[in-house]
Amino acid sequence: MTIVHQQIPVNKTQEERIKQAKVLADIFKKRAAKIDREGEFPYENFEYLKEQGFLALTVPKEYGGAGIDLYEFLLIQEIIAQGDAPTALSLGWHLGCILEAAERRHWKEESFAKLCQWIVHDNALINLAQSERATGSPSRGGIPTTTAIKEGNGWRINGVKSFTSMAVALDYSIVSVDVNQTGKKGFVLVDHKLEGVSVEETWDSISMRGTRSDDLILDQVWVESDALLVQEELNQPHPNGWYLQVPAVYIGIALSAKEYAVSFASTYRPSTLPGPISDVPDVRRKIGKMELELFNAREVLFSVARKWIEYPEKRAYMGSELAAVKYIATNSANRVVDLAMRIVGARSLSAESPLQRHFRDVRAGLHNPPTDDAIVYSLAKTVLD
Repeated sequence: MTIVHQQIPVNKTQEERIKQAKVLADIFKKRAAKIDREGEFPYENFEYLKEQGFLALTVPKEYGGAGIDLYEFLLIQEIIAQGDAPTALSLGWHLGCILEAAERRHWKEESFAKLCQWIVHDNALINLAQSERATGSPSRGGIPTTTAIKEGNGWRINGVKSFTSMAVALDYSIVSVDVNQTGKKGFVLVDHKLEGVSVEETWDSISMRGTRSDDLILDQVWVESDALLVQEELNQPHPNGWYLQVPAVYIGIALSAKEYAVSFASTYRPSTLPGPISDVPDVRRKIGKMELELFNAREVLFSVARKWIEYPEKRAYMGSELAAVKYIATNSANRVVDLAMRIVGARSLSAESPLQRHFRDVRAGLHNPPTDDAIVYSLAKTVLD
């Protein structure tokens, strides 16, 4: 019996976008090994994404974008990741920034409208720049050491951001800052063409190599006053539904690994067997376990995404659910890739096998914040409090 993965009904426009995502994934899959081997940013993939209008998918319709919701965003991320995971994860950071702003409308509206126009008309590529080596992931709650000091009719920005995905290709970064060294966190839009903006190539990870998550250097960068997009209210919970793109991408990797393993099992026939190894009970058991892991992970992911869309008044209280999805999905994805490699055997460790790349890439999901330990303790706190 084949498990049918549930999806919400789609209109024709959405169906066309999903179809195009599948076409792009097939194209990206052919380049994935080269991107990983060379550790270069997938510029060519992003040219395709720009040509197809994918950078504007989450831009609201009133500003010329497709205005897709969280559910469709996750579907597309899962599909693109089956072609090339670093491309998908990078695209997701860009799309997610805009989706959050579109949902919350917490930026200055004129600034949001201007950035949307840059994306729609100029294919501007953006990302959040929040992580710092001194404070770690922003999910841990630290105040940035990067500062924005009021100077004349603008702001002077100084600091270093680590793990800035796409740093070498970005047009703009949304940088978290300590506003006037008051301990109040703000977000400043920084044009990468400005003097004092540079990238230090520090990304030496064996996972997700194509994301080029290098350090962003901000040395005496001056921005105009309206570059300060928003200041956060302290102690106000703002769960980000779009962070579900992380589990969606790693599920995509697992789906690709499963597809490869099933194809291998269905065609590989050693001389000691009368048929392919897919006839062997233990291989069939592993295939069944992969399917169960994926069914569980996808159902959890998309059910929470539906809740996010259908009950916006509950979003402020969904932090634990979003974290639980990340835990469940990324761990399931790792188990699926492991099972796929067990089916294929020693051949899966060949440099020519996509499974060794999937193995390295999927592992990164465990280290994307929030980490497993933080999620478990957070869930315990929710219950006990």
